[in-house]
Amino acid sequence: MINGIASALSNSALVSITQNTAARVSIETTLKSIGRPGFILIDNEIDPQTKKYAATKEFLYQAICLAVYLAVIPPIFKNGSFKLGKKIFGKTHPEFAKFKDLREYLDYHKYACKNLNDRKAFLNKIKSKNRFMHDGLREELLNNETANKFDLIKGCVEAGTFAGSILGLSILAPQISHYTIHPIMKALGFEEKKKNLKVNA
Repeated sequence: MINGIASALSNSALVSITQNTAARVSIETTLKSIGRPGFILIDNEIDPQTKKYAATKEFLYQAICLAVYLAVIPPIFKNGSFKLGKKIFGKTHPEFAKFKDLREYLDYHKYACKNLNDRKAFLNKIKSKNRFMHDGLREELLNNETANKFDLIKGCVEAGTFAGSILGLSILAPQISHYTIHPIMKALGFEEKKKNLKVNA
């Protein structure tokens, strides 16, 4: 059992996810959108109608947060941080010139994180249409046990993603939620039910 746990924790896919800010935040927000409403619904000290209202509102808030995060981070902050890093460090760090855009770097980085045998199997399978034929990147993946992951590029991308996380989840998401949750709740009939509860009380 211990060996199984160790194997799972050292799995390259898991390691890649834990090093990816966007993936961690997306997973955390998704779990919140399930867990928080779930705990509200199992609370027997709250009346059923209030539980439904609170759980739905919490789910909508977390869903809106995730939607805002996914809409803002990948297209704006991740791409922007790659371009900014290239502009600032491009002259002194030639690794930026090896990749035409962020997508190409992330594609390369995904396979650089795998073990050598998995990389070879992948590259040999798509040899005829391999995207890593330039600037020695294919050779890097095929020949080095620990492929170069170009940490400066990764650091720029993660710094931009982290900044976007703060802006997206602490500033944008609450503001957008404030203006969208109540109309959605009203459309679902909850606002009217809430008024009735207050009148009855």
